Amino acid sequence: MVKAKKKPLSELKSVIEPYKKVLTIGCGGCVSICLAGGQKEVNVLNAELSLEVGKGVKIDGYTIERQCKPLYVDEIKEIVQQYDCLLSMACGAGVQLLAETYPQIPVFPAVNTIAIGIDRDVGIYEERCRACGDCIIGYTGGICPITRCAKGLFNGPCGGVNQGLCEVSETVACAWVEVYERLSSQNRLDCIDLIREPIAWQNQVQRTVIQDGY
Repeated sequence: MVKAKKKPLSELKSVIEPYKKVLTIGCGGCVSICLAGGQKEVNVLNAELSLEVGKGVKIDGYTIERQCKPLYVDEIKEIVQQYDCLLSMACGAGVQLLAETYPQIPVFPAVNTIAIGIDRDVGIYEERCRACGDCIIGYTGGICPITRCAKGLFNGPCGGVNQGLCEVSETVACAWVEVYERLSSQNRLDCIDLIREPIAWQNQVQRTVIQDGY
């Protein structure tokens, strides 16, 4: 799940200042689940902005099923034409699709995308994926060393591991100790001997199109 949080109100006020008709668009996907960009958050943000900008600016809200899917973004084509700018409460992917679909209208992100992770409890999230594009967790027992290791080490632990804990904190388990224990329980310790090349981070600037049948 994508984790996001609302941008500072002062920043949002400044970006919509030149416009008189603003539409805040929420997303019913991940940002709704993490309480950052669903219908409730749209209503709260619009109420806060209305107090800041005064009565001369019209600020409305609308929430679609998912902003990362063209089918749902296309549904609001008649609505968005009535506004000078759009505030998107979706993750970075949703903001970009919205801007791509309606290039004639300025689109501003209302939230900052933080991480892709697991929803542990209400308001508690753990980053588990960096979307690096070269997934190896099949060989590390389903544990991602990029996000779980404080140093993002690809081929085993550093010298700072102490009694199974990471040197950065006495409360953080060493990811590679967990990898070892997981693979050991599966009788797959040979996987830990596989040496992998460092991630080519420069490739991350390339545009990636994922074809998944949807």
